[in-house]
Amino acid sequence: MKSKYKLICGLEIHVELATNSKMFCGCKNDPFNAPGPNHYTCPTCLGLPGALPVANRRAIEWTVKLGLITQSKINLFSKFDRKHYNYPDLPKGYQISQYDLPFCYQGKIKTSQGDVTITRIHLEEDTGKLVHKTLDGQKVSLVDFNRSGVPLVEIVSEPEITSAAQAAEYGRKLRQLVKYLGFSQADMEKGQMRLEANISLSPDGSLPDYKVEVKNINSFRYLEQAIEYEIKRQEKLLNQGITPKQETRGWDHLKGETFPQRSKETAEDYRYFPDPDLPPVKLTQEQIDTWKKELPPTPDKIISRWQQEFQLSDQLIKQLFTTDDKVKKLNRFFGKAKKAGLSVKKVAAAIVNQKFEFDYHLPCSQLIKRYQQATATTQVDESFIQAEATKLIDQYPNEVKRYQQGEKKLIGFFLGRIRPALPKDADMKKVKETLENLLQS
Repeated sequence: MKSKYKLICGLEIHVELATNSKMFCGCKNDPFNAPGPNHYTCPTCLGLPGALPVANRRAIEWTVKLGLITQSKINLFSKFDRKHYNYPDLPKGYQISQYDLPFCYQGKIKTSQGDVTITRIHLEEDTGKLVHKTLDGQKVSLVDFNRSGVPLVEIVSEPEITSAAQAAEYGRKLRQLVKYLGFSQADMEKGQMRLEANISLSPDGSLPDYKVEVKNINSFRYLEQAIEYEIKRQEKLLNQGITPKQETRGWDHLKGETFPQRSKETAEDYRYFPDPDLPPVKLTQEQIDTWKKELPPTPDKIISRWQQEFQLSDQLIKQLFTTDDKVKKLNRFFGKAKKAGLSVKKVAAAIVNQKFEFDYHLPCSQLIKRYQQATATTQVDESFIQAEATKLIDQYPNEVKRYQQGEKKLIGFFLGRIRPALPKDADMKKVKETLENLLQS
């Protein structure tokens, strides 16, 4: 039966930025390859008294660029705020984040089910990591602060997502973007990208008086499953006349269900106020224009170009389209190859079939020469081809007769039998033409 309720869903997506240093200190930003726990730490990211934060310029630039490529508006005047809550992995007792003046706002991501508006993109610091172990027979929780202070960008959508599938598509597109731009590896198993869904149901599509947040989902499949589960759970409650509790829940992928964690906080609970240790960030329109010019074409624009200008199939595009610098270099290379009179279809197929190694560190002109060398064919003497073809015709008279009666696909039969007598890089197009002429005579 079709549900009488409409899904009201928004996503909060956290992505760790791959800058060299942490967000507010000079510690190395590499928590997953640290020699040991609490190795990349200092008084600032440990929240020790007297330590002063200094904002990471590169992290701010990347956050703004992510806003620009998602068509967001940019606040030229922004600031960092303190978000207060107590948790063992938060050494200061507050998190440096942004509240009312984020760097970016009102962007959008296109999906097959419609555009999803980005409410805000803001920058903050990540927390430490809790590790739960059993030591000497006792269950303990340990804190590793290597991750504490890592730059964390948060992308918050409007509650415009209308299905679990659209939520997953939206999330995948954002992941593709940050990887494509080189801002993050967005490895979800490592927690470099984390998904949180705000889910509620409404009979008429208007915003209800509650929302349920499902936190720390680490795969798009689990995201879909969690949303589908919540739709059924909340629908059952609403049908009983019960309004679902406004709460934070977790996702148990083994049981395939969400579970309650705590009541959901409001903005007032966090007691936001401007961080007195960090000056406001003032950007200029000139800076914004410069960063905008540095952005590559979006993945959607590249895919559209490959389909329309180069006539590449969806299958070829899927095999070629990785989300790193290689795609941007491929796009430039295909354009140069076309100007050089090459078939981009054949070039793309040669890369996929590993007949030509695409090294994106090389200049396009050098790559074109390498492609031409790798795909060059040996011109076999015409008389030699005719002699080998004549042998075949004499050897297989029945197949010759069938071919002449209309079974043109038998050309493959003859090509397969003449191939061993030819050089490996022989021009098979020429060989095929010779065979066809002899068979038809």
